[in-house]
Amino acid sequence: MKIYTKTGDQGDTSLLGGKRVPKNHTQIESYGTVDELNAQLGICATLAQPQHLQNIQEILLTLQHHLFIAGTQLCQTPNYSQKENMPQLTPQHLQQLEQWIDQTQEKLPPLRHFILPGGSPLAAQLHLARCVCRRAERRILSFLQQSQTPLPLLLTYFNRLSDLLFVLARFANQLENTPEIPWKKE
Repeated sequence: MKIYTKTGDQGDTSLLGGKRVPKNHTQIESYGTVDELNAQLGICATLAQPQHLQNIQEILLTLQHHLFIAGTQLCQTPNYSQKENMPQLTPQHLQQLEQWIDQTQEKLPPLRHFILPGGSPLAAQLHLARCVCRRAERRILSFLQQSQTPLPLLLTYFNRLSDLLFVLARFANQLENTPEIPWKKE
């Protein structure tokens, strides 16, 4: 099978279910940004290969699988998933995020001030992933509002995911013995 099909050369693409839409459609923007986030998490997982960071790497790899599910939900026509038995994000996925947040936050000192994004290479990339995640959340919201597609769990999932990425960035700095830099109000 060839990687190129030439069917999108005029600026449109197919959704799962066959409908053709422009490549700048809000639906394409939403799952394209989820794909970008997944690639960013791949960078983070690569940086988390050392033994002392493997707990973070395992979380990131699981998140990448979750993002494929989210992307699948976003790239289909209405009712396609019911016909094709496609995977869906569930409340259990959301509970897993919250569990990781709580478990990781217990290991961190309380946050008493804003911190600058950065620190260790992994933490800096996790902060970037958090920003891409927030953008994905905004793109998904635009699509859901425009299409009136009922996927409310997706918004909650991405909101919580950005919180997890922030906590993981702080944890990566802690594991790498890299101090957080507080924001100076001057």
